[in-house]
Amino acid sequence: MTTIVRMLAVMALMLAASLAQAQNKVPTERALEALVKTTLLTFNDANVTGNYEVFHAKLSKPFREQFSVERLARRFQEFSKKHVDFDIIAALKPSYDPAPKVDDDGKLLVKGHFPTEPKQVYFDLEFIPSDGEWKLIGINVKIGDPS
Repeated sequence: MTTIVRMLAVMALMLAASLAQAQNKVPTERALEALVKTTLLTFNDANVTGNYEVFHAKLSKPFREQFSVERLARRFQEFSKKHVDFDIIAALKPSYDPAPKVDDDGKLLVKGHFPTEPKQVYFDLEFIPSDGEWKLIGINVKIGDPS
């Protein structure tokens, strides 16, 4: 019986190590696009509806601990006040500048924009590995004219 338990423990450690190693790499193009879009569309929905519960639930644990739902609503109130809605990004491909990378601290850094008109959606996102997936730890979104 203990041999089976040891084998299961070794398999679990190997799986955890492979997940950790996989998260030290930038996701594939399709996975990265999905991550960026779902993050920004969830953020957009929170701003449009004024309900930050779902957005808050999808954040990394350190981000959730630092920012309550109410604090997120206050922090991003300008988007709600100005009725900013950029759900059109679902149909567009993001441009990254610089190329996404995993830094020395293990954070996935993704910066770029969507070619929306007349103003573009610029994003600067940071993710950390959490619960076997990349979860948001930092977000900066701006709507502005192309440079």
